[in-house]
Amino acid sequence: MRILYLDIEVAPNLATVWAIFNQNIGINQLLETSRIMCYAAKWADTGKVIFDSEFKSDHDTMMQGLWDLMDEADIIIHYNGNKFDIPVINREFLFYGMSPPTPYKNIDLYRTIKKRFRFTSNKLDHVAQELGLGKKEETGGHQLWLDCMDGDGKAWKKMEKYNRQDVLLLEELYAVILPWIDNHPNMALWVNPTKPTCTNCGSERIKMNGREHTKTQSYQRYKCLDCEIPLRGRFSVLDKDVKENILVQVAP
Repeated sequence: MRILYLDIEVAPNLATVWAIFNQNIGINQLLETSRIMCYAAKWADTGKVIFDSEFKSDHDTMMQGLWDLMDEADIIIHYNGNKFDIPVINREFLFYGMSPPTPYKNIDLYRTIKKRFRFTSNKLDHVAQELGLGKKEETGGHQLWLDCMDGDGKAWKKMEKYNRQDVLLLEELYAVILPWIDNHPNMALWVNPTKPTCTNCGSERIKMNGREHTKTQSYQRYKCLDCEIPLRGRFSVLDKDVKENILVQVAP
């Protein structure tokens, strides 16, 4: 399985405005629309962080490199990428006449953080610091993006460091919340298991952990000894004669 951690940075929209508070910006006020400025990515089985930008390469080359990575990936891990990174990337692929990459599975860590926990803030920087994983690089704010758009080499060095650190935080966060990810692709399908195998990490170090009961069926429960996710078998462990004696309540 090819797992890719991915994060992009985008340029702001530029527009002419009459005021700065509570504005409704018309399309005819836009001078320049947002675009991907750079990306950082990392394969799960390597220590190298890949980075490219419109400063290092022309925009076409940068986007082709990003497409190649995504086309190779089985799973792409990101933070709020379902609503932001992936649609933004797809828009630019469309703009440049590029076909969709080979289908991949998305794991949006923001979705898990928001659904399963209640942090004071769901921002990646806050969550990472709360969990002792480190923090995002300081940028100095909006000016960094403007300086990069102006081709400032020092600003681009800072942007690259910032972008790379986000990907490293993604990898750390993924490892910590892996047992909590409930929409994880089934890793067992990539390892051709000959015995019970963890869906989230692919480990065969599985132990039986009691039974799980629905209203009409009973299933063997398991627990992964590596990532500690709770699991269950797919087939009922009830004998046929027992199933025949299971009743269900009839609603009045």
